[in-house]
Amino acid sequence: MLVVSQPGYTDAYYSTLVAERVAMGQGLTADFVWNFIEAQGSGDLPVPSHRFWMPLATLIAAAGIRLAGGIFGTFGSAQLAIVAVSAAIPVLAYVASRSLGGTHRAAMVTATLVGLGGLFAPAWVSTDSFAPAAVLGTAFFLLFRRAAAGDVRAGALAGLAVGVLYLARAEGALFGLPLLMLRTRAGFAGAAVALAFGVGWQLRQAFLGLPPDLLARAAFLDRYEDFFAVAPPTLERHLAAWPEPAMRDLEALVTNAITFILAFALVLVPGLVAGTRALWSRPEVRAYLSLAVTVYIVLSLAFTLHSTRGAYFHSLAAFFPFGVALAVVGSASLFVRRGDLARIGAAGALAGIALVSWSAIAEWDRGFNGPYRVRLAAVSALPAGRLLAMDAAAWRWITGRETVVTPADGLDAASCRLRRVDPRVLVLEPAHFSAYADQYRAGAARAERDGIRVYDYRSPCEVAGR
Repeated sequence: MLVVSQPGYTDAYYSTLVAERVAMGQGLTADFVWNFIEAQGSGDLPVPSHRFWMPLATLIAAAGIRLAGGIFGTFGSAQLAIVAVSAAIPVLAYVASRSLGGTHRAAMVTATLVGLGGLFAPAWVSTDSFAPAAVLGTAFFLLFRRAAAGDVRAGALAGLAVGVLYLARAEGALFGLPLLMLRTRAGFAGAAVALAFGVGWQLRQAFLGLPPDLLARAAFLDRYEDFFAVAPPTLERHLAAWPEPAMRDLEALVTNAITFILAFALVLVPGLVAGTRALWSRPEVRAYLSLAVTVYIVLSLAFTLHSTRGAYFHSLAAFFPFGVALAVVGSASLFVRRGDLARIGAAGALAGIALVSWSAIAEWDRGFNGPYRVRLAAVSALPAGRLLAMDAAAWRWITGRETVVTPADGLDAASCRLRRVDPRVLVLEPAHFSAYADQYRAGAARAERDGIRVYDYRSPCEVAGR
């Protein structure tokens, strides 16, 4: 928490900002536009939020802001609520290890490894879905064993975990498949509970008007920046680019496989394989492997560019604690009657996870705190008015001003769409959409601070009747 002292990246900025509005009684709304999925029609701000992301992390953060916002501030209170959830992660990891047949000592090693987090170290304290997904995913695998044995109550609770997990991550809906495959009362009870959550959320989305371009922006991207364009990508254009989409799918399969290995700090992967083989007769282990493979394939092949830019790493949080428990139990089976080797192996795993955790925190500091300070220093150069910026959520947080994302297909494509919002200031950073390359390179900027260039903007579209 000493390093993760501000949201840092778009997802966390978004959750924290909307959480503040929820805590103030303004509901799931946003006074900024991070993507044109949330700017349907030509209405002014605020807009309904969470047309793309799921709301659980926001609701947890809102509870923290509501309870302690006056003491710790907006972000500190939101973060404390997430940390309270994170506190359950090592506890559930311990229980998972014991349920898989691990000794008390092995379970304590598991809890320590999971608590340290590895790549997830900064994630456990981020105002994002990582911690809730880790808790709910682990709870699901623990409950699934009893549900597979015919316990209807456990099946219903497993379905509850799936339903709430869906509200954290959309791919959480896939966790309902093992329940359906049980074909028992327990399985159907769990599936029904999970379905109720899914239907409830989709009714909310339908009431607001389902974004017609949601699937296109999720699955038909040829460039990731097209996700932020006014005009959505199309299936025809996506297929016309063949075979490039197939090459991107293959690259995503490789990239996400590497992400999986790094998430388990490499040293735990042999134990994970050994544990899966040794405990294959257990239903929760089979469910774990089938879900891990399914999520990996679906995200890599169907939501390719999103998966390699964080979506797959987000999804791994639900698999990490139980996977570590399985890896530690599997590693222990490799060192039967070899106490010294077992201790050396445990020490090596702890050292590996600790090193990866330290590296992840240092990388978070370099990748997010540095740019935050640069943006903060540039605020004094901004004239009055609403903003246009590539990372609208970040600039809304830093400046307190209503902000709209710069359209990836250029301002001309959005001039009429923006007329009601009426932004007056264009902010271009060194990292910008390709449509703005000429303006960033040669346009007359009003001001510049550390590579951040500020321009006056006025929509040429007719604004009569505003």
